[in-house]
Amino acid sequence: MTRVRLDVAYDGTDFSGWAAQPERRTVAGVLCAALDRLLGPGAATGLTVAGRTDAGVHATGQVCHVDLPDDAWERLAPTLVRRLAALLPADARVTTAAAVPADFDARFSATFRRYEYRVTDVPYGALPLARHDTLAWPRPLDLAALNAAAEGLLGEHDFAAYCKRKENATTIRAISRLDWRRDPDGILVATVQADAFCQAMVRSLVGAMLAAGDGRRPVDWPAALLTRRERSSEVTVAPAHGLTLVAVGYPADPVEYARRAELTRRLRG
Repeated sequence: MTRVRLDVAYDGTDFSGWAAQPERRTVAGVLCAALDRLLGPGAATGLTVAGRTDAGVHATGQVCHVDLPDDAWERLAPTLVRRLAALLPADARVTTAAAVPADFDARFSATFRRYEYRVTDVPYGALPLARHDTLAWPRPLDLAALNAAAEGLLGEHDFAAYCKRKENATTIRAISRLDWRRDPDGILVATVQADAFCQAMVRSLVGAMLAAGDGRRPVDWPAALLTRRERSSEVTVAPAHGLTLVAVGYPADPVEYARRAELTRRLRG
């Protein structure tokens, strides 16, 4: 078998998230269906994703891996991306496919995940072509206040106030980047990067920062919630459609894939 890294992009509007679910349309579901049609049922095995996005969340830089029979990979490698484009629906695309070492793990070898959240505060809301990936906010937002709120959330903390807790799972995470910018078109974009995220964590952080950005909360309020040891009911989770997974990082040296995966598994444990 050959392990193949697939870089994937999708419009999450009509998907019930990444993970395959019975009777629901998911990104993993349509990708597996396309691989089955191309290679035969069950020929592609071990589909593993860097980060399972929720319903409505988009991706331009998602990464997954799959194991393909050696002969199938040798035969299809030059044309796999084009063939998958013909089989996948218009709202999902595999942008690159490349053979990787067998110890590459799309989930555990990752060093970071980077998301962006797009918001507009203009009076008329999101433009029609941006309505699926940009949140229309009903109040003016102050960029300096947003960045002041973001600064207090940087670093390693227990983000229990911002996470949906899972049994026997830690809510301690290390955020290495969190900042806001206003693009020339007026769109406000939050960039957040961490080694990993809890479920709904990014959207909860955005919801808290927006409350500070429009003046309803002081700029130190989001950071003050880090003292909580359970999910805060005061935090409004921002809608899914403004969120996009834009990049997943991996060690530059493939020799480090296995070491990183071992470290990540140990940390999760």
